[in-house]
Amino acid sequence: MTARTGCAIVLALVVAQTVVLHLLGRVWICTCGTVRFWVGDIHSAELSQQILDWYTPSHVIHGMIFYGVLHLLLPRTPVLARLAMAVGIEAAWEIAENSPWVIEAYRKQALAAGYTGDSILNSVLDTVAMMTGFAIARLLPWQATVALAILAEVTVGALVHDNLTLNILNFIHRFPAIEAWQKRV
Repeated sequence: MTARTGCAIVLALVVAQTVVLHLLGRVWICTCGTVRFWVGDIHSAELSQQILDWYTPSHVIHGMIFYGVLHLLLPRTPVLARLAMAVGIEAAWEIAENSPWVIEAYRKQALAAGYTGDSILNSVLDTVAMMTGFAIARLLPWQATVALAILAEVTVGALVHDNLTLNILNFIHRFPAIEAWQKRV
């Protein structure tokens, strides 16, 4: 696969993600009418609406995981082809995450009671964050990648009582002890 072909496939997947999200009725930017670089208030209605938020590290970790798994499963596949696969997986997740069923499932979690879904801006930049994690995993030794992922999980977990691990656990099964801890933030 040439670099041009790989980049074209990645771009096409992100455009497809954008179009599907638009067809699902997602807003382009925050309904507040502004675009902010960072939303640090975990309870803000602008969470998942702006460029970066506390869930951005989760998407970076997605990229690290996708790189590792695809490297192990498809070691002879060109890296750009694996990146395109990772973007396809992330785009599919971003579309699923913004479906009515998943939005409703998230609302049952302690920190996501007011969740309305992502803006298209936030969703596309979540995919870019995943690509960043993929690149980090490609460039760094696996030990450093794992250490960075753990550091991100622990730091975000300590600061806002949520992270990728807790998000997955609470999505699969609600744990009263975790929910009680999360409500303290």
